[in-house]
Amino acid sequence: MNPLLQDFNTAPFQQIKNEHYKPAIEKAIALAKQEIDEIVNNTQTPTFENTTVALDFTGEKLNRITSIFFNLNSAETNDEIQKIAQEISPWLSEFRNDITLNKALFKRVKAVYDSKESLDLTPEQSMLLDKQYKSFARNGANLPEDKKTKLREIDTKLSKLSLQFGQNVLAETNAFELHITDEKDLSGLPESAIEAAKEVAKQKEKEGWVFTLDYPSYIPFMTYADNRELRKKMAIAFGEKGFQNNKYNNEKIVLEIVNLRHQRANLLGYKTHAHFVLEERMAETPEKVIEFSNNLLEKAKPAAVREFKNLANYAKKLDGIEDLQKWDGAYYSEKLKKELFDLDQEALKPYFKLENVIDGVFTIANKLFDLHFEETSELEKYHEDVKTYHVKDGNNNYVALFYADFHPRPGKRNGAWMTSYKSQQIKNGINERPHVSIVCNFTKPTATKPSLLTFNEVTTLFHEFGHALHGMLANTTYNSLSGTSVSWDFVELPSQVLENWCYEKEALELFAKHYETSEVIPMKFVEKIKESASFHEGMQTLRQLSFGILDMKWHSQNPAEITSVKDFEKVAFSDTQLYPDIPENCMSTSFSHIFQGGYSSGYYSYKWAEVLDADAFELFLEKGIFNKEVATKFKDHLLSKGGTEKPMKLYKRFRGQEPKPEALLKRAGLIKP
Repeated sequence: MNPLLQDFNTAPFQQIKNEHYKPAIEKAIALAKQEIDEIVNNTQTPTFENTTVALDFTGEKLNRITSIFFNLNSAETNDEIQKIAQEISPWLSEFRNDITLNKALFKRVKAVYDSKESLDLTPEQSMLLDKQYKSFARNGANLPEDKKTKLREIDTKLSKLSLQFGQNVLAETNAFELHITDEKDLSGLPESAIEAAKEVAKQKEKEGWVFTLDYPSYIPFMTYADNRELRKKMAIAFGEKGFQNNKYNNEKIVLEIVNLRHQRANLLGYKTHAHFVLEERMAETPEKVIEFSNNLLEKAKPAAVREFKNLANYAKKLDGIEDLQKWDGAYYSEKLKKELFDLDQEALKPYFKLENVIDGVFTIANKLFDLHFEETSELEKYHEDVKTYHVKDGNNNYVALFYADFHPRPGKRNGAWMTSYKSQQIKNGINERPHVSIVCNFTKPTATKPSLLTFNEVTTLFHEFGHALHGMLANTTYNSLSGTSVSWDFVELPSQVLENWCYEKEALELFAKHYETSEVIPMKFVEKIKESASFHEGMQTLRQLSFGILDMKWHSQNPAEITSVKDFEKVAFSDTQLYPDIPENCMSTSFSHIFQGGYSSGYYSYKWAEVLDADAFELFLEKGIFNKEVATKFKDHLLSKGGTEKPMKLYKRFRGQEPKPEALLKRAGLIKP
């Protein structure tokens, strides 16, 4: 019996075997096609209910199964799962095209859309109809048959290429290790990093210490290791993922992806891929994104150049470094930060035991939104590290199911993300609550210490939890508008706004307690965290902008003439470059956000959302960071509304005005308060 084809509420992780996926997905596609046929063959006049709503509820089984499969392909993959992913991706691409290129179905959708003025729809219904019609029109429904065939070919190729891109990056990440046998090469490294490296070596049945390209291993090494040559070795390995002369090289894949995306956009009547993508975003056009990026660049660059010169002088004065390189940046920044603010990241870690930080973020969610989290052991998990929680509100109503997966392992990709196993929706009068998950890569507990987080990791946890709140507090009728189903340049607002609580004394006192003594984090540390928050903000801003600019360069022009990924990238980075170029390194070949994830033509969203989040948090600062009235407005107008209305409308309803960039520039120390 195939567990994926039974009716289930929570994902039956422990019953699923790899051989279940393909037959289940095949069957679920057939079921979804039947549901589509029922809509198409309905002899009644197309209405909002029998066409628009019916279509939104199709493919539920398929969505549940594929969400399990692709989430595990990111968090708990293996060779077999990766192989299955390559086989099923074309099926799913073909199925999506079967819907958007279905003439009879589009005819019904268009009939409802054309009569919308007379339908007396609510804003949410209107948004659903609008979104649905555009999903057809923007994906080829109006194309002649020959062009529809071409579109199908492109989509199938793209789905396979982005999967291959991600698999290559993961393979390169797993393939590298820095094996240290001489203890003096560990000089400068904190005890926690040394202990973790010892554990990795033990797992790999090696003597000594092993460091990898996983963030909890890589970042402490780059920040603290005194041995410059070894830092260089690590940095080059990190930067050459997908750029080596081996079977995992991604250069050709990058060029194929950008060219296919461009051809696809042209086929649909758009000038470039960026024009196609941005039409449905808050930013609307590439020109607006470029103008936004250039304005920030103008404000940040003088500060970044100044900060870089100071850092270079500091490294020269300290160690006689004549040419500051990328592998020196984190190392000397940390030393300078410690000197300027007397703030040692390692001294902070004992106050950020993972379990305490989790309790802290739960307490903050409770104070703001009346949410209660109860850990439960009765739910099936895909790995023993996963924690599961029931989420309820102040009246004991069921709000959501929450999965959290915090530690790195070989089958898990780097980074941190939020995802969902079941969307919220109201169906047959029942408000079906969501199943939401966050996945991170934090240092594992060792034989002598619990998992202790860096301050950066604390903000990462809050960030992903902000996304999770957006998913958990969803309260819309239609699943396609629920939770994080919003404009891509709006989706980062809930996540980034929550990071602000990490810097506030009132919030830190709730959870930042020493793991051995339970002493609350000393106020001098809190003040220093706040003081140092804008340290090297010019350089950080320039770095974020450089990624967004690279993304726009790839996608806002015709890439047909580009022959060298590296040369193209060097030109794209010319206005934002501070460190000397490393010939062996290339960013694009492992830029998973835009070539594997959904951020193509959208990386600017992080900075865009920072403007929103700084502006939104100003209101909390004015009224109090736990002010119930402001929190309720934030929940009612933003978190619960998903994509039911235009983001700017929702934002203005919360804030009373459009966001102003001044709050961000002030917070970043780029303009005087």
